[in-house]
Amino acid sequence: MGTRERRERERENRRSQILNAAKEIFMSKGLRAATMEDIARKVELSPGTIYTYFKNKEELYVVLNLIGLQYLYKQIEKVYKNRKLSVEAKLIKFKDAMYQTFRHDPLLLRVIFHVQLEDSLFTLNKALLEQLNHLAKRTMNLFVDTYEEGVRQGKFKKDQGIVLSDIIWATFTGLVLWEEAKRKIDPRKNFLKPTLDSAFDILIRGIKRNRR
Repeated sequence: MGTRERRERERENRRSQILNAAKEIFMSKGLRAATMEDIARKVELSPGTIYTYFKNKEELYVVLNLIGLQYLYKQIEKVYKNRKLSVEAKLIKFKDAMYQTFRHDPLLLRVIFHVQLEDSLFTLNKALLEQLNHLAKRTMNLFVDTYEEGVRQGKFKKDQGIVLSDIIWATFTGLVLWEEAKRKIDPRKNFLKPTLDSAFDILIRGIKRNRR
């Protein structure tokens, strides 16, 4: 391995270390209270070194968001491309994919949930925000396409696909936030999975066409 390749690998390793440290700091303190100095101490680097990789903590936060969305998109895409699944089964599997993404890394989904609520994030460079929006749209479009295919097959009521995709996402994120809040108060209350199952069962029954 040449000097250039070794330096590039070292740089990527350090970038990953910074992201992992930032993830822990954001988990414990939240975006507003966290500082670049906190992250630097966690990863045992100088703040100046952190700034050579990331412009500010908001940029770090959005990069973590992109990582989470990329993971989620891949899980959703696997379901979408599975030709053996009916449209109804795909909607159920979408729910399972979102749940498994949450289980894979709860912080990443927390970042996704809150990223657009932070006004300071809109000061980021345009390219980074475009990546974020593009990936989010691609994910939502898989929901839309599946619903519209169900309409064409005569299985779902005709409505706006984008509305359903918003409902799917809002149902999932809302229940995750609500159930996790309850679990913090009482750790014995871990009803996220059964509640999600019930919610999506109700959702799918609601969009099915009644056949007489």
